[in-house]
Amino acid sequence: MKVILSTFKKGLLPVLLAVLIGSVTLFSCDKNDLEIQQDFPFDLKVMPVPKDIANGHTVEIRITIQRASRYADTQYFIRYFQFDGQGTLQYYDQPRYLPNDLYPLPVEQFRLYYTSQSTVSQSFDVWISDNFGNEKKLSFQFNNTDKKP
Repeated sequence: MKVILSTFKKGLLPVLLAVLIGSVTLFSCDKNDLEIQQDFPFDLKVMPVPKDIANGHTVEIRITIQRASRYADTQYFIRYFQFDGQGTLQYYDQPRYLPNDLYPLPVEQFRLYYTSQSTVSQSFDVWISDNFGNEKKLSFQFNNTDKKP
């Protein structure tokens, strides 16, 4: 019996103590303290744009997405809706955007081109969103500069 007890004390006791300490450490961690960030907010920087536009003319809108944090799998999207006047919006030389359709943005610094197709003032909103549900709205308004007869 003494041989078994001394073997237990020498070989198994340190293993049991390690398992006990490891278990206490793992189970004593409050899972609410583990913070996994899944929300990556961003801001938008827009270069100044003209206030006036003539029918048939195009205005360049430069936008930069400024991220608070970097996450490789973040994807950005754009959509727009025009509620006054008529015009078209497009990304570089890509096909024109359709109102309220969602389009991917491949880069964080880009240019949009708005072309007036109206002889009255024009207003539209652009929404930039990410795949985490964050969304920012930009509003644009242009006065028409066509001369009235």
